[in-house]
Amino acid sequence: MIELLVYLLTFISYLIQLYVYVIIASVILSWLMAFGVVNPYNPTVRAIWQGINAVTEPLLRPIRNTLPSLGAIDISPIVLLLACFFVQGLISQVLIPVIVGAP
Repeated sequence: MIELLVYLLTFISYLIQLYVYVIIASVILSWLMAFGVVNPYNPTVRAIWQGINAVTEPLLRPIRNTLPSLGAIDISPIVLLLACFFVQGLISQVLIPVIVGAP
């Protein structure tokens, strides 16, 4: 039973790492679209952008609503990345050692 819980926590940590990559891809794609490097009217780019937004916006929107307005600068992805890193550290450095019984 303990091994199953450790595997589950490790899997959750991997999912968080994958989500971090999606957040970074979202930021890079938004920069590329803002600077005109990528055409946002291209159907492929639009489909990728909508898919990434469908995954990231449910967590970014409450952060944007909470943070004060900084004009054109959006730091909500940075806050979300820090939260993801905190949860990953909590899983790998606290929860798994406590479950396994390591000192």
